Amino acid sequence: MESNRGQNGIQLLLAAEQEAQRIVNAARAAKMARLKQAKEEAAKEIAEFRAQMDTQFQRKVSESSGDSGANVKRLEIETEGKIHHLKKEAGRISQDVVQMLLRQVTTVKN
Repeated sequence: MESNRGQNGIQLLLAAEQEAQRIVNAARAAKMARLKQAKEEAAKEIAEFRAQMDTQFQRKVSESSGDSGANVKRLEIETEGKIHHLKKEAGRISQDVVQMLLRQVTTVKN
């Protein structure tokens, strides 16, 4: 009877070990499935974020290139205004400059 009891105890231990191994394997499988799911979710979030950032970048590029055309136009207008102002001033003082040069050239100093 004692050997029968020992045999049953060993059988119970083997059954418990097999059950524990089955539980560990199920937990590993669940962990691997969750890791795979987490990777897929992360890849999806990364793709969405990348698309969002790309959209913002393209919008900024189009806005800045549009501003570039406006800046060029503004600079052309400012340049034309300054050129007109310089020509007007040159025309206004050119007679005085000519007179001053003639005086300096024609005056003889000892």
